[in-house]
Amino acid sequence: MEELLMILISSVLVCVPLYYYIFKIRVNGTKNERLDQHKLPPGSTGWPIIGETLEYLRTGKKGVPEKFIADRRNKYKNSSSSSSANCKVFKTSLLFEDMAVLCTAAGNKFLFSNEKKLVKSWWPPHLDKLIFADSAPDEKAKAFITEESTRFRNTMAPYLKPAGLQKYVGTMDTFTKKHLDMYWEDGKDDDQVIKAHPLAKKYAFTMACRLMLDTEDQQVFTKLENLMKDLSSGFTSLPIDLPGTQFNRAIRGSRQLREEIKNIVTQRRIHLSTRKVDEDVDGLDMLSSLIMDTGSDGLGLSDSEIASKLYGVIVSGYDNFSSTLATIVMYLAELPHVYDAVLKEQRQIAESKAAGELLNWADIQKMKYSWSVACEVMRLLPPNSGTFREAISDFVYEGYLIPKGMKLNWNVHSTHKNPEYFPDPEKFDPSRFEGQGPPPYSFVPFGGGPRMCPGKEYSRLKMLVFMHNVVTRYRWEKVFPDEKFVWDPALVPTKGLPIRVFTHNKSQSN
Repeated sequence: MEELLMILISSVLVCVPLYYYIFKIRVNGTKNERLDQHKLPPGSTGWPIIGETLEYLRTGKKGVPEKFIADRRNKYKNSSSSSSANCKVFKTSLLFEDMAVLCTAAGNKFLFSNEKKLVKSWWPPHLDKLIFADSAPDEKAKAFITEESTRFRNTMAPYLKPAGLQKYVGTMDTFTKKHLDMYWEDGKDDDQVIKAHPLAKKYAFTMACRLMLDTEDQQVFTKLENLMKDLSSGFTSLPIDLPGTQFNRAIRGSRQLREEIKNIVTQRRIHLSTRKVDEDVDGLDMLSSLIMDTGSDGLGLSDSEIASKLYGVIVSGYDNFSSTLATIVMYLAELPHVYDAVLKEQRQIAESKAAGELLNWADIQKMKYSWSVACEVMRLLPPNSGTFREAISDFVYEGYLIPKGMKLNWNVHSTHKNPEYFPDPEKFDPSRFEGQGPPPYSFVPFGGGPRMCPGKEYSRLKMLVFMHNVVTRYRWEKVFPDEKFVWDPALVPTKGLPIRVFTHNKSQSN
């Protein structure tokens, strides 16, 4: 498989014009002439054009992406220009770009706190093309995308913060129960076998559609989910936009998914047109509230704007959230003492409820140990490796010049398994998140600063509601005890994580 990957990447590289590489050398040469007393960070840009991308992918496919960071941090630790001998930043080349990787919690803080001051968000052009289902944006379009991202956060914030989510806890609970009834047991076999990762994807997507689009229509779920699968496949495919390619199909899936969501928004607006303009919207679902809400200028959002924002929430949680649910399932299967502690906490909550009473916000606040377990899972197997920034001006970091235009990467693997922040980092220890928790900016599965994931609280709610329902109903064991998760490049189990599920009364009788 690795050899095939190299062949495929090589086939793409021959299509890259030679003048691009020559131009890149000239640009770097111009930068070098104005370095003055400061040098670029230590490191290597690896092979021409492809840089160290293959090595980065290789460590991820082996399930040890932190090794790419640790090896270079150790290699260049004596090259530091600061008083510390530890390497805090190194240079590499990934995704056809020279890049500085910041290796510490302080580095994370630096990037998060300098958003729009020294750095701005950056994504590889093919991802912009995939998400926006259009040609790679020019600079004017990129500026619009950045502005739209800020507007998205401001618009959705009231709906994704605790105050806006509290009323949906019962809805999440009901939906989760129905999902488990439908997919986790058939009532016939004592040892029902399911594939946890594909079902986690289905759960993540249909839950998002239920909350964001207020629909339970299985035909709608199926249609949207098929488009989402096409779009998701593009994140791990070669970015070749030609008819018949996986990437081209993903772009079409993205465009059609956005259009289908817009149609749902339009139909809902028609349905709401008979409501009074001044009617209280507190009791409405999220979609209806967005349609009827007005900004400070008294104007509401268009159907396209609403669709774009809901599309962003639904897509962003599909792979990341489902991977987290699957890793939680894996660790609870592998660590019976952790499972038992989670079960004890969740049973206490269940036993405090009246028959048929759903979970509420107060119950969520009692799930402290369960959330510590979820955090430890995300520390060891974070669903997202990190994101990228671009320097918007020359600046010096730890004694090294970061020239304008250079790309930067903050990477969760720089800190999550660093013994400086997490002693005995391979040990599963939820107590790390008790009390004051880990050092600031060392645990960053949701990022940080102004660009922290706006869906953090939304994800926390879904994780805890899922954990409550699944542990109070089932025990399970892995079909393949040695199955691991790898980054390929998304976080996935090597075999789909099949598990053998037992309801508690069955597991107790066996």
